[in-house]
Amino acid sequence: MRIGVVKEIKPDEYRVALTPAGARELGQHGHEVVVEAGAGVGSAFPDAEYEAVGARLTSVDEVWATVDMILKVKEPLPEEYGRLRDGLILFTYLHLAADERLTQALVDSGAACVAYETVETDDGRLPLLAPMSEVAGRLSAQAGAHFLEKPRGGRGLLLGGVAGVPPARVVVLGGGMVGYNAAVIALGLGAQVRILDKSIDRLRYLEEILSGRVELVYSSSLEVERSVLDADLVIGAVLIPGARAPKLVTEEMIAAMKENAVVVDVSIDQGGCFATSRPTTHSDPVYRVGSVTHYCVSNMPGAVPVTSTFALTNVTLPYVEAIADQGLREAIAHDPALARGVNVLDGKLTYEAVAEAHGLEHAPLEQVLPLEPV
Repeated sequence: MRIGVVKEIKPDEYRVALTPAGARELGQHGHEVVVEAGAGVGSAFPDAEYEAVGARLTSVDEVWATVDMILKVKEPLPEEYGRLRDGLILFTYLHLAADERLTQALVDSGAACVAYETVETDDGRLPLLAPMSEVAGRLSAQAGAHFLEKPRGGRGLLLGGVAGVPPARVVVLGGGMVGYNAAVIALGLGAQVRILDKSIDRLRYLEEILSGRVELVYSSSLEVERSVLDADLVIGAVLIPGARAPKLVTEEMIAAMKENAVVVDVSIDQGGCFATSRPTTHSDPVYRVGSVTHYCVSNMPGAVPVTSTFALTNVTLPYVEAIADQGLREAIAHDPALARGVNVLDGKLTYEAVAEAHGLEHAPLEQVLPLEPV
């Protein structure tokens, strides 16, 4: 199979979908890897490193026009929609529930579109989302600490306080991979941390692994409101796989927060969990609603592309190899987790949560691509 890697064009996105080591592995499996010149520079991979492992450097036009499968990090932007075509496999983060225009463009293109974030194992793990959730969770606490500083418009608090002065109060909405990693960094900086989650089993697990160092609260609308109003920093870490994030924090709650408090919405890729959230960029990361600073960067891991690119390739490469070695049909027949990653196929929307988000028709994958039992 011919596999293409293109440079990301989303603002302030420096990650690349495949490391040179990954390109070498694919070459050893007998596949041809073609890379857009300059695609890896933002992640500290010069073109020469790709050429040294057998990948071929070429133009962006040739990559899109000639490969069987495109590997990306972020969703196609409008200027890339016209490059999508029938027969192409697109493997990337898509987050379609928050973007109806992109969803329709993918359906119209005829391409087979597989989303990293909806590849899901039978026990509910999201293996291709997990490493970027780790990165984003850790960055969220760092960003929150930064924007709590007075010169940045914050309350003028040191997250960990000092002897005789209490620490900042950090509330984390959601105790999954993002929330856990946000809490770990906030704890490490000395903050007082509260996590809210709907799963009692998850709360029990967090109690065990965090050794009782955080407040763990079952999430209800009343507890969310109480916690938000008492917080200096709120981190939104809510995820319903493939679906729009629920708006847990209302405009009224934001208006009633402490003056110069900070909210960080890691859920922004899926629409955000604060009613006042809108996507921002690393170049212009924050805005204010009333006196509350909002940090809603939609590609947070792009700020640390070297770490992120290695972490991403580590988990995506086995799935890329499976698709390349077996073809998409056989690969998804052998791996139900990968099958759940298919969002669009043959002009049909095959992921139910995305269809529900936009009021579009859902065509179950088994109807679009009947598979023989393996």
